[in-house]
Amino acid sequence: MKTPLSLLAALVALACCNPHIEPDSAFNSSRMGHQRPANLSTEQRFAVLALECVHREYPNKISHVLQSSDDALSPRILTPAFYGCYDWHSSVHGHWLLSRLLELEPEGALADEIRESLSISFTRENIQAELTYYLAPGRNAFERPYGIAWFLQLVAELDESSDPDAQAWREVLRPLEVEIVRRVKTWVPDLVYPIRSGTHNQTAFAFGLMIDYARQVRDRELEALLIGKSRAFHLNDTQCPLRYEPSGDDFLSPCLMEADLMRRVLTPGEFSIWLHEFLPEIPVVERDDWLQPGVVLDAADVKLVHLDGLNLSRAWALEGIAAALSDEDLRRASLLASARRHREAGISAVSGEHYAGSHWLASFATYLVTKRGVSGG
Repeated sequence: MKTPLSLLAALVALACCNPHIEPDSAFNSSRMGHQRPANLSTEQRFAVLALECVHREYPNKISHVLQSSDDALSPRILTPAFYGCYDWHSSVHGHWLLSRLLELEPEGALADEIRESLSISFTRENIQAELTYYLAPGRNAFERPYGIAWFLQLVAELDESSDPDAQAWREVLRPLEVEIVRRVKTWVPDLVYPIRSGTHNQTAFAFGLMIDYARQVRDRELEALLIGKSRAFHLNDTQCPLRYEPSGDDFLSPCLMEADLMRRVLTPGEFSIWLHEFLPEIPVVERDDWLQPGVVLDAADVKLVHLDGLNLSRAWALEGIAAALSDEDLRRASLLASARRHREAGISAVSGEHYAGSHWLASFATYLVTKRGVSGG
């Protein structure tokens, strides 16, 4: 029979491993001892969710190839920069969120706390350990393409900044960046078919982020490689079955993300014609009911809550598609009307109530409300 002490230990262990047991998180408190003001903006509230998770190791869903028992180590040891926020890719885009807000609000209410948090993560020792992990045998496909695309987006964010800290962190990340780009340049030519899923493996979303990165850092080789492959994959695509979306745990729309990619790749004239063939059902009179937002019945379920992210990513894709069309294009009104409807549904779901969503939805919301995709595309 368990003693009270052992029972308490078991409950603590359960709390560390069960994503349905919620973190102690309040918008006016801080894990680092900073006192946060009560009247935070929407973007700052998103940043709080990232601050609460980037250095929280558990619960953790690790995607890890073990070559031997020596590889059975904790996330903090394996990847000491990006071990928090439930998984590696969410940690990466949590750090991107903080970098984004720091760029937009360098003197904001959370700026000092964000700088401290990023400084803890972005050390040469941590990134060297990340690089060692990334280059180890059996990890050629690690976080490919979703996580590495977000890493390149993080680098692009820092590269664009004139902030001295951001410039220093950008250099710290460079060794891992170099190896990731090298592998992308090897992988893309070998990719015979696009990956049209609505989750992490989708290539359209990843290619979009990678193109934005390549343009920011002026890597013309990578940009040309991604554009060529995107055109080869998608130039002749027609009649995308938008009516089949979403699947039950999508957080990316296969159809809309492909269109959001192609508006980066084609000239405005080409894109307008291509879009007519690809998504002919876009109304030419303003309506917001032609594409229904995803519905989540259990926000504590780590898979079902993906659909809250779908609403956010649909919103930014719809805005990006509309931005690539001329002001006279009759489809713009319906694209923007649907974007507003999805934005409202998505933003309303971002909270700290359930760690299943709070560890990542804030990044998607920040990408949307700060118009990163449009400004970066």
